[in-house]
Amino acid sequence: MAGNFFISEPCCWAPGLESDSQNWKDWADGKKEIEISNAAPSIQFTDTLFRRRLSQLSKMTVQVVHDILSTTKIDKNTQLVFVSLRGEIDREFKINKTLIEDQMILPAGFSLSVFNAPVALATIAMGLKGGYTAVYPGKQSLVDGILTAASAVASGAQDKIILIYADEMIPECYEGHYDCQNVPLAFAAVLSKNKPTEYWSTEYSISDIKNSPIEFLKDIYRRK
Repeated sequence: MAGNFFISEPCCWAPGLESDSQNWKDWADGKKEIEISNAAPSIQFTDTLFRRRLSQLSKMTVQVVHDILSTTKIDKNTQLVFVSLRGEIDREFKINKTLIEDQMILPAGFSLSVFNAPVALATIAMGLKGGYTAVYPGKQSLVDGILTAASAVASGAQDKIILIYADEMIPECYEGHYDCQNVPLAFAAVLSKNKPTEYWSTEYSISDIKNSPIEFLKDIYRRK
């Protein structure tokens, strides 16, 4: 893919760091760490019944989408690209366990376990109308996911796109059997063809993208 693009300062959430920008700068410099826990944001800006049954992954996704919209004041018709390396893995594990033990699946639980559930819930919570794409990148590669968003802006098909990455804590039974860092984390950033004037951004090409979501995020903060 030819052409560079700009990435805004991300809005992030993870246990122990939450949404504070200075915390994330300190984390990128090795001064703070993400807690490996199933803690999740309160998302008090949503309706109680809406948030009651949401997973850590979905709550983190809703939170960072809320924050990026508040920070950038971007149009609610902007498209979203959601990237996750493991999706609703905890909910999927529980559904599989129930299926094996009880030979049944509750429809409500299944509807919240599908891969696109977190980004779909974010669009509902924030009243977004631009549509979304959910990407499961091959070989645990963040580059494959970002390529979907970057291609659209670099080619001029879209002026701006909201990129969302999110992964929740891996269930304990998967420890040592899952080829992926067990770090619960979500962030959202705006990808654009032209340099925005309303908020900070940095220029990237696909060759600049770090394959690890953690290293990619640290690279953005180190550029500030």
